[in-house]
Amino acid sequence: MANQTPPAVILAAGEGRRLEPLTNRRPKPMLPVTNRPLLEYVVEAVENAGLDRIIFVVGYYEERIRNHFGDGDSWDVDIEYVTQEKQLGTAHALLQAAPLINEPFVLLNGDRIVESKLVSDVQETLETTGGPVVSVTPAENPRHYGVVELDGSATRIQSITEKPTGPIQSNLINAGVYGFDQSIFDEITQTTADSGELAITTTLTNLLVDQDVHVVQYRGQWLDVSHLWDLLTVNAALAGQRSGERSPESDKVSIAADTAIGSDVKIGPHASIGGGTAIGANATVEANAVIINSIIFPDTVIEAGAVVRDAVISENTRVGANVTIAGGDTQMVVDGTVYKDIALGGVVGDNATLGGAVTIAPGTVVGDGASIEDGAIISGHIESDAIVRRG
Repeated sequence: MANQTPPAVILAAGEGRRLEPLTNRRPKPMLPVTNRPLLEYVVEAVENAGLDRIIFVVGYYEERIRNHFGDGDSWDVDIEYVTQEKQLGTAHALLQAAPLINEPFVLLNGDRIVESKLVSDVQETLETTGGPVVSVTPAENPRHYGVVELDGSATRIQSITEKPTGPIQSNLINAGVYGFDQSIFDEITQTTADSGELAITTTLTNLLVDQDVHVVQYRGQWLDVSHLWDLLTVNAALAGQRSGERSPESDKVSIAADTAIGSDVKIGPHASIGGGTAIGANATVEANAVIINSIIFPDTVIEAGAVVRDAVISENTRVGANVTIAGGDTQMVVDGTVYKDIALGGVVGDNATLGGAVTIAPGTVVGDGASIEDGAIISGHIESDAIVRRG
């Protein structure tokens, strides 16, 4: 197809270590929300903005992305791939796409869901100004992101500070959609790596010294997955906007409207599927089980009488009869930062087994292949392939 619009480069090479164990066997952009990979939402935003050529920068478990998206025909776009062999930062990832680009382009992160209007606005601003262009959006917790300060005209960026520790004067953050011309590649090669990684924000900070960096302000939907609990927040937000292939209602099963139920899901009598829940293909939910605000990956079994709330249960896992994942607020420490008042009942990795009547404390993370025997009470972090016995 003829390309009348700039290409879109989507960064999808990262490991997503903060989302382990869910990313032990799949790249972060392929984590499911409402039974669809995060990356599908990004591709749809690009296509709906009228861009028809996409370059994926892939790396970690790249075959998952290549096999799912192929050449892009199912999304009415042309998709090409380049590989980042080692994850050495976002700017390094972008540099891998340089041989395929000979015109201005739009750049997106593969794990942030935005509306197509933002992509269109960045494209239009790029065409008008020639770039570089950075999108910004307000955030409740700007310190967790790249904080952006604008100049007096509010059309250009004055500074970008990644996860600042000192006082901040702005609630605007880097929204992760950019517009660049080819000169960005020279700028990246002149950027000094920070702790072994080349970051786009570092390159942009260098650019600010002697040229304008234009801004697109955005107040639409912006959903980011940085931590395990973010998956639940994003899933609930999207489940409230759409419904998947849901099983027929009956007087024996209760299924909330804001759910996504995949194909060939079996739900037993008197089970209850509450709001904000997604259940993947070929999963089984047995009689009297209760699932609320949770993500159940494909091929997983939730046995009779289990209560699963605010939880992520990964693929091919068995949750035994009368297991209790009560959910509720907790706090977790990630990379030395304490996150308080997060709703995370628990995360269970691939191929794990929770025996009957197991109780999981809020914030518990169970590794891949772990086996929790009947009646055990667990909390904290359970290593992959661990065996936990009662008492």
